Amino acid sequence: MNRNGATWTAFLVMAFAVVGLVGALATYAAQIPFERALARSEALEQAVAISRQPDAHDRLQTLRDALGDSAGPILDGKAPGGGGDMQARANAERVRMLQAFGRESEDIGMRLRIVIAVFAAAAALFGAAVLGIVQRSE
Repeated sequence: MNRNGATWTAFLVMAFAVVGLVGALATYAAQIPFERALARSEALEQAVAISRQPDAHDRLQTLRDALGDSAGPILDGKAPGGGGDMQARANAERVRMLQAFGRESEDIGMRLRIVIAVFAAAAALFGAAVLGIVQRSE
């Protein structure tokens, strides 16, 4: 293989390396809903534990950011189907939260598959074009 062919081959390898990098980066995005669900579940457990203490109201307010959209049902008693004690509200909210993060995970998974497929197709087309140029120049 001449020097020109080696250069084009290296260029083609880099086109496919980009697809590999996209796939590698996608592994980080894919776990985001799972990590958020774990953090939210931990905050729900903390809320239940704090609710049993005498100064619960003020300490529960410090969890508002960690609870995110679960704060209303948990801290303000705005749970669908009524209130109940903190443990019952936390259990109901955990079910709702896991369903929401499950839907988010499915959405992210579909988007990642589309992005990887588009990058793979673009790299393949680019590689075919590069090889066509190389063959014509030889």
